[in-house]
Amino acid sequence: MPEHAFTLRPRPTVPVEGDKPFPVRRILCVGRNYAAHRAEMGGDDRDPPFFFAKPADAIVPPGENVPYPLATADLHHEIELVVAIGPDGIFGYAVGVDLTRRDLQAAAKAKGQPWDAAKGFDHSAPISAIRKLANLGDAPIGLSVNGEVRQKARIGDMLWSVPEILEQARLLWDVQAGDLIFTGTPEGVGPVQKGDLIEGSVEGVGSLSFEIV
Repeated sequence: MPEHAFTLRPRPTVPVEGDKPFPVRRILCVGRNYAAHRAEMGGDDRDPPFFFAKPADAIVPPGENVPYPLATADLHHEIELVVAIGPDGIFGYAVGVDLTRRDLQAAAKAKGQPWDAAKGFDHSAPISAIRKLANLGDAPIGLSVNGEVRQKARIGDMLWSVPEILEQARLLWDVQAGDLIFTGTPEGVGPVQKGDLIEGSVEGVGSLSFEIV
């Protein structure tokens, strides 16, 4: 194989409980959607939700570990409820972790630059299987590292609800089947290292577990 040859990979998919896999078109993410996390990151208002994106192939399917990424010394966890969009609207929900190269994000913020390298890198979106649900409710959401609870909140703590997030996203994009929306993270984000075991859950939706390797 030539030194600079590139591999064409198939379209990423996420398992669906009791159904065929969900083909991922793209990933949209909401920033600072919990009041305590917004304060933790230096804000205190309820501006309209702002979005950033990850490529579809940032997905890490259930059961796979996550390699510690290049070009960072400050990798952070962010547990999130994920909304899967189907042909008729909300197809189901999953549990996701928005992994962030926090040092690169801080550097980009200081220079007024975009966050792509901080958020949209390879293996930056571990996810559980998708569960079809008619009503999510005010479910607990949480994450632990090596058995220590780091993040703990409820879906009802979100500043912007799932319907409001979808309404705002549709003002900016042609939201389509295959889109995943990471809906924001509660307070308690923090660093992880090689060898750490990350476990996250949303009650009634599912759980995920992976190691940083």
